Amino acid sequence: MALEAPSTDPAVLIAQETSDEYTFRTFTTETAWTLGTALRARILSLPPDRRKPALISISLAGGGAVPAHIVFQCATEPGTVPDNEEWVRRKRNTVLRWGLSSWAMRMKTAAGLRAARAASGPSPTAGEIEEAFVSKYALASSSGGAVADDYAIHGGGFPVRVRGAGGAVVAVVVVSGLKQEDDHAVVAETVREVIATQG
Repeated sequence: MALEAPSTDPAVLIAQETSDEYTFRTFTTETAWTLGTALRARILSLPPDRRKPALISISLAGGGAVPAHIVFQCATEPGTVPDNEEWVRRKRNTVLRWGLSSWAMRMKTAAGLRAARAASGPSPTAGEIEEAFVSKYALASSSGGAVADDYAIHGGGFPVRVRGAGGAVVAVVVVSGLKQEDDHAVVAETVREVIATQG
């Protein structure tokens, strides 16, 4: 079964991510296992033309110098590469820093570019969106390279919120390997379904 295309409106995405429908009642290692295995099953059920090997990673939010604590991680099938791990790290960092999904951050940046052009110019390119993100937040490379290598605004990083935690992000779910819009869509869909089973 194919995935529904995610919204490209940042206001819609942010409202969705912070709604009760996307807020867990509790989030434990058992919840992470349930969510992770549901994600793997959902990715493996995608039509062959939409399915690619993907890495699924779920981590509890670290704080300050404390790194994120990974509580679930698996490859969906043979074919993932070490680069998937790097994308997971960068998407996770984006969610932890801004408290939004990496897709919402991308759409928020793209919307800002469109507004600056007053709808008179062409839609921003992927490169322009990336450049605007790096420029707006004055991001630099942690390794001395030419690009900001600690953050990624590609779909697939999604915040985990729990009722009673005041909207704080307590964990992050990341999928890396599909098309970025599918990375986001499969996480959003599966998070909603797992939450619905919590009652």
